[in-house]
Amino acid sequence: MLEGLHPNRPTHVFRLTTDERSARVMTELIGEIFDPAETAVASFETEDGGPWLLEAYFAREPDEKAIRDLVRPLVGAEADKGVFLPLTQQDWIKTSLEGLKPVRAGRVLVHGSHDREQRRPNDLTIEIEAALAFGTGHHGTTKGCLLAFVDELKQRKPRHVLDVGTGTGILAFAAAKMLKTRVVAGDIDPEAVRVARENARLNGIDRWLTLYVAPGVRHHEADRPGHFDLVFANILAKPLRVLAPSLARVASADGTLILSGLLARDVPGVLSAYEPQGWHLQRRYDLEGWAALVMKRGGAHPRPRR
Repeated sequence: MLEGLHPNRPTHVFRLTTDERSARVMTELIGEIFDPAETAVASFETEDGGPWLLEAYFAREPDEKAIRDLVRPLVGAEADKGVFLPLTQQDWIKTSLEGLKPVRAGRVLVHGSHDREQRRPNDLTIEIEAALAFGTGHHGTTKGCLLAFVDELKQRKPRHVLDVGTGTGILAFAAAKMLKTRVVAGDIDPEAVRVARENARLNGIDRWLTLYVAPGVRHHEADRPGHFDLVFANILAKPLRVLAPSLARVASADGTLILSGLLARDVPGVLSAYEPQGWHLQRRYDLEGWAALVMKRGGAHPRPRR
């Protein structure tokens, strides 16, 4: 379970071993309180039936006392057993490599250079270097979006694709490779766009991408009313709600929205932002505590996917 996306170059990590319930509650708590652009927190079982490990990554030196005081009501004296460690860039690359486990969705395989042996003859591969793993989101959000995209291609082939909040660029790369069409992709963070551009070059698809730096669709390449028949937005629940009118405006009349970056509990709030714009849930994918939503104009009967 992970809240937020890793900062590109975190400087510190907080680690605490505890029970599953406490780890999950702390993950949600830290994820809600801290800026997701500068902090990410993950929790996972260390071994079958064993204790859970909480890891919180920070882009700047954290207030250790404040964080211990924050988790103390949940874990008591265990709060003082948690350790804060500085991270060198070498440490972070090693951590990124460990986290860059292959993600498969149909023929699409996202992997690091250290997992090239996982490729199959007919795979459509996207290779991401650990040093360029900016917010890769190698968890339920990315895989959910990729599964949704693969299923969408069984019904239609989009011609105009937009990826809002592209991060490393994985979703845009998948669309460009599978559709052989130009994809517009943007992010509010210039570093994310720089990384996406470099990853595109490494994957040999830079000629298929138009990248921009701007919030949402506030760029002439993206702000094209009724133009895009597929729009990805794998960000967080709050910006998804805020962007509802903008994404609805740039999508074509028969277009599709694939939305993610939200926990299962956030789904009703996101749906309530899009339904007044004329959009309704068609499919839903739930993976690792995260949800990906496929939205269409008009009514639909939602079909969960797991």
